[in-house]
Amino acid sequence: MSFGFVLFVLWLFCLPSELFKVPTSTVVESREGVMLGARIADDGQWRFPKMDSVSYRFEQSILHFEDEYFYSHPGFNPISIGKALWQNLTTEKRRGGSTLTQQVIRLSRKNKGRNYAEKIIEIVQATRLETKYSKEEILNLYASYAPFGGNVVGLETASWRYFGISSHDLSWGQTASLAVLPNAPSLIFPGKNEAILKQKRDRLLLKLFQKSIIDQTTYELALLERLPGKPMPLPEIAPHFTEKIRRSNKGIKLKSTLEIHLQKKLNRIAKEHYLQLSQNQINNLAILVLDVNTREVLGYVGNAPTSKENNNYVDIIDKSRSTGSVLKPLLYASLLDAGELLPNTLIADIPTTVNGYSPENFDKKFNGAVPASLALSRSLNVPAVRMLREYGLPRFYNKLKKLNQPHINQAADYYGLSLIIGGAESSLWDITKVYAGMASTLQYFNASSSEYRQFEYLEPIYTYNDEVNFGNKITSTSIFNAGALYHTLKSLQKVNRPTGEENWSFFTNAQPIAWKTGTSFGFKDAWAVGVTPQFAIGVWVGNADGEGRPGLTGIQAAAPILFDVLSQLSNDGSWFSEPFDDLIEAEVCFKSGLLASDFCSEITTEWIPKEGIKTKSCSFHKRVFLNANETYRVNSSCYSVDKMRQKTWFSLPPILEYYYAPLHPEYSPLPSFAEGCLQEGEQLMEFIYPKKNEVIILPKDFDENLNEVIFKLAHRQPETNVYWYLDAEFIGTTETFHELSVSIQPGNYLLTATDQEGNEVKQKVEIIVASNE
Repeated sequence: MSFGFVLFVLWLFCLPSELFKVPTSTVVESREGVMLGARIADDGQWRFPKMDSVSYRFEQSILHFEDEYFYSHPGFNPISIGKALWQNLTTEKRRGGSTLTQQVIRLSRKNKGRNYAEKIIEIVQATRLETKYSKEEILNLYASYAPFGGNVVGLETASWRYFGISSHDLSWGQTASLAVLPNAPSLIFPGKNEAILKQKRDRLLLKLFQKSIIDQTTYELALLERLPGKPMPLPEIAPHFTEKIRRSNKGIKLKSTLEIHLQKKLNRIAKEHYLQLSQNQINNLAILVLDVNTREVLGYVGNAPTSKENNNYVDIIDKSRSTGSVLKPLLYASLLDAGELLPNTLIADIPTTVNGYSPENFDKKFNGAVPASLALSRSLNVPAVRMLREYGLPRFYNKLKKLNQPHINQAADYYGLSLIIGGAESSLWDITKVYAGMASTLQYFNASSSEYRQFEYLEPIYTYNDEVNFGNKITSTSIFNAGALYHTLKSLQKVNRPTGEENWSFFTNAQPIAWKTGTSFGFKDAWAVGVTPQFAIGVWVGNADGEGRPGLTGIQAAAPILFDVLSQLSNDGSWFSEPFDDLIEAEVCFKSGLLASDFCSEITTEWIPKEGIKTKSCSFHKRVFLNANETYRVNSSCYSVDKMRQKTWFSLPPILEYYYAPLHPEYSPLPSFAEGCLQEGEQLMEFIYPKKNEVIILPKDFDENLNEVIFKLAHRQPETNVYWYLDAEFIGTTETFHELSVSIQPGNYLLTATDQEGNEVKQKVEIIVASNE
């Protein structure tokens, strides 16, 4: 083996496999290529990832300042080296003869000692670098790793730190200033060496002018441009999003899916509302906007522009918070999907106790009976809890797991029925993606083949490095069928808005949106989530430390932000098409919302989810027989059959009627039976308090005396006397309004109420004393 061959092999493998093994900054751009933010490299240097090209201005500036023969030499310039060597030997001045290629090698070797042995190594490796990389690639390496003063490394970094723009947008004066810096990076210190830096820059500009690279006007204007000074802060247009990228994709430059103009508008909206909310010591908020069709993240505001003391560094979007009422639409859709509910079926809204748990509506009132769609749009808690009990807690819990809610991570029994009104936690990210999933399922339902795509499973994407897998088409139903989702979103279009508030006047039908608010217990979390055929918008407002505040409700704090965001989005006024292939036409009772029975007086024809045909028919309408004047009910035991008048009547059970009738003047209670008529099997009375299986807890007053218990009862007949008994002991009489206050000791009792006609209801009662702990 010849000595020459050995030298060739050594030369061939003289370069390391990776030239620069240094950490780089994380840089995040919008979909338009505008910088959203950046994070410093692990070694404390601002060093952006390697550039893939340099501008013409920088190429000409650096070549005329450092290496005019760059495109013609093999990695080193013998003439320059000879001149430098002669000057170094004959004078006390030191001159470098390194080419840009040699400087790349020196940078990769971390600027080891400048001696003749090191220079020989640089020359050898430079020639190898020239054979491995193109001239353009070598120039890019130099521009990426050259020092530009302080902890600023690389041309692109320097452009942003000193001028606040990309290197491709630099002027001739700015470019020339940066081109001379790597040669003497210490010149950049503000207030020092500015005269020397200006002299170097101006000489380079003169050279460019003399070489006809720039014209006279450009030259004169460039001379007037300011020099780089103190490093400028980098853009922070989406700080929490940038940090999210840093955690998952550290040290690279990523183009995200965020829209720069929308992001700036969201920042403005967040700032404006924060200034208002902070007056009530509400210090944090978050906004997320998704594209329904592509599932891309378009806008991301992780927190309000608040202070460090108020946890401004926390990214609220992916943090778990109490869900309030935002899961209610999923329960409504589940019931519709299973064929256990029609959109407007009457749901009981009465005092309810289940295993000691007594839910309350936000306004502490009861409606008696309310259409399911209205219960959803008004976000009533009691009907929601009753619907969850009917649907089944484990079934709904499993549905949520299919919808990929990772923060709901306890067993179903841990949450209980409170799951539906804020007993569970989720994040703005996970809630908004589910609402987007509902909208996209409707958007991509193929009516001709009843095909879906499984959109609910998809995670939103936020960089163009991600690929969204929209799944294969399936011919069975998705998590929710399209008919159920259509009616759910239709109901959410009717979400109740506060009355008398001028700030809602901007809402018009030109911007249709299905939306839902939520408020957690203790006024700690306010939610507003909405979808259109194009966008899903999620808003959370509260305090990151969990402090509750009066007025911190979804409708007051979060909804105004939602609609401000909606006003900034493009909207063609379109709405979801009815998925007729997933609906069936049926006759529905107008008053009860159930399938029409033979006795329903008002019947409408509606498109309902296919499975809805399995629901029961109306039981609230019944046939009754009246006397000739229609003032009393009668039967054959007390009235002549040929004089009876037959009618259909809409009648609710007594306890529903008790709360329903005062709110509905059009409701007519059933007439009383005429005197002497038999009343077999009719329920005339029902206890309101105590409710069945409810334990009565007696508190003590300031004198340690037990408070009284107030028993309440609903009776179908007005002006009726009711006689009350406790364990067969008479305790009082009520008339018309049946509420009785009684002093009672702890224990187990049998409560009995008997009216003047001998009708009777009984219920076991357990009474305990409230604990002082």
